[in-house]
Amino acid sequence: MQSFPQTESTFILPGPAGDLEVLATPKKENLTSRNAVGIICHPHPLFGGTMNNKVVTTLARVFSDLGLSSVRFNFRGVGKSVGQYAEGNGETEDLFAIITWVKKVNPTADIWLAGFSFGSYVAASAASKIQVQQLISIAPPVSRFGFINLPAINCPWVVVQGEEDEVVIPAEVYTCIEKLNPKPTLIKIPHAGHFFHSKLLVLREQLELHFGV
Repeated sequence: MQSFPQTESTFILPGPAGDLEVLATPKKENLTSRNAVGIICHPHPLFGGTMNNKVVTTLARVFSDLGLSSVRFNFRGVGKSVGQYAEGNGETEDLFAIITWVKKVNPTADIWLAGFSFGSYVAASAASKIQVQQLISIAPPVSRFGFINLPAINCPWVVVQGEEDEVVIPAEVYTCIEKLNPKPTLIKIPHAGHFFHSKLLVLREQLELHFGV
């Protein structure tokens, strides 16, 4: 695809391990429209994570409300994307393929990266290597993946953590954040578990409040 679609579209792009399944949503043309594209990374491929995950789709709605275009995609081995799970390293390469396409079709756009759970590590890994405008991490699995060992992330960075997360231990996230420099902004959501069941609207509202919507 040689241009960003004018309506929400699902299509295939070439990736480092083969085809990648992509869903792109153009920005709303309104007073809040920004020349930026938000790219969202889904949770762990081996545990049912896909670009249609409810937290991922909530992030897409946040980007729409903020006046951004958005791109979701399936990592290698998920949906129509070709390949096999690659421990986060290959998935970061998949993300770079998406970023390359976005820069090709909209070279002046700012890049925002977001990810949920495993996807938050992939997004953070990319943000530590290239310049992006904003990073959003939802329930980052800091004890399972080496967030603390990544190169410094110098863009604005927001971490959202449910206080009753049963998968990622909240205290570990808080401790990790305290060790990072620069330090991300932390948003705690009371009574929220890992998948934000019954708290997706709160997640959306808190992010939009942070970004001034």
